[in-house]
Amino acid sequence: MARVLRLRGVSWRVDGAPILRGVDWDVHPHERWVVLGPNGSGKSTLLRIAALTLHPSTGDVEVLGGRLGRIDVRQHRRAIGVTSAAVAGSLRADLHVVDVVMTARYGALEPWWHTYTDHDRTRAIECLALFDIVDLAEHAFGTLSSGERQRALLARALMNDPDLLVLDEPTAGLDVGGRETLVADLDRLAADVASPPVVLVTHHLEEVPASFTHALLLRHGTVLAKGPIDDVLVDDQVSRCFGLELVVRHDGGRWSARAR
Repeated sequence: MARVLRLRGVSWRVDGAPILRGVDWDVHPHERWVVLGPNGSGKSTLLRIAALTLHPSTGDVEVLGGRLGRIDVRQHRRAIGVTSAAVAGSLRADLHVVDVVMTARYGALEPWWHTYTDHDRTRAIECLALFDIVDLAEHAFGTLSSGERQRALLARALMNDPDLLVLDEPTAGLDVGGRETLVADLDRLAADVASPPVVLVTHHLEEVPASFTHALLLRHGTVLAKGPIDDVLVDDQVSRCFGLELVVRHDGGRWSARAR
């Protein structure tokens, strides 16, 4: 597959107001992308389109070899692993964590909608083990800490061995310990050549895992820069993106930005 994701001229409007403006973007196998921008820049909208949960107002969208409008998106979405606040908010708090993960097999939110096998349950446990939370398998999802909940959602996103991972602000609301644990998990996942391509949305350079390869900067729905991460995350481009004079640093594989 030459491209995992291909967007051409993608725009989205709400009541005539542009949220995304003519986005062109390609994601290839083995690439790990971070999408950065201030609040209201269109980042989450862009990810919803990439995850086939939102149709653009204009433009062409191809995901995993299928063109939006010519595919059964319900089937196609099963090959896309997604974490987002919307997914977390749709899950019943008293569901066992293993069921939260296992129901991703059919893109469901409740275990009684489908029949699951012992193999499905074993796979769910394997995904929890990737993030060292097997001991939480029988806990209620709503009793988890914010960090544990995000790790469970990452396990859920991997349940179907996806061909694309789309992660919308997985570190939002975490304390420093939870953030650093999750960033380390994402770094380990992204560094594995067997892992699928990843697209991660965040507001903060500090939350970009060291092994990520590419970056896209978005402001007012317009792509300001995109490409290899070292070429994109530079002072002038990041400053223009966030509307503030910033100094960007890259130290020990991690990124940061401070006001000049």
